[in-house]
Amino acid sequence: MKALTIRQPWAGAIAHQTKRVENRSWKLPAKHEGARILIHAGAQPDKQAQVYGEHLDVYRAVVAVATITGCHWSEDGLCCGPWGFDFAYHWTLADVIALPEPVPAKGALGFWTPDEEIVNAALRQETGVAW
Repeated sequence: MKALTIRQPWAGAIAHQTKRVENRSWKLPAKHEGARILIHAGAQPDKQAQVYGEHLDVYRAVVAVATITGCHWSEDGLCCGPWGFDFAYHWTLADVIALPEPVPAKGALGFWTPDEEIVNAALRQETGVAW
């Protein structure tokens, strides 16, 4: 299972709000489409982000599990509602489950492979069973 590090407040908006798109400058590798991934809150916040409502104030931890359902390019961002950025690839997310207890993890840029202990700690919360 792979993990994707996302800066706050975006990771929290995925876990606890309605954000179901991740904006990226690079196209989703085809092998990750349909994959179940861990959503990891990075160590640093996005200081230019403006998110309304509550957001998760947790860093360096896995905060949710989600499925990447697709990827498309958008010039105007309107296709993905208020969360889509202009001139970005939109990675669409579904079946998001926020973890009741964030799982501490260092993280990395891009997709990364968490160790078995991190994956099991996250999936136990999602399903009640370790993988």
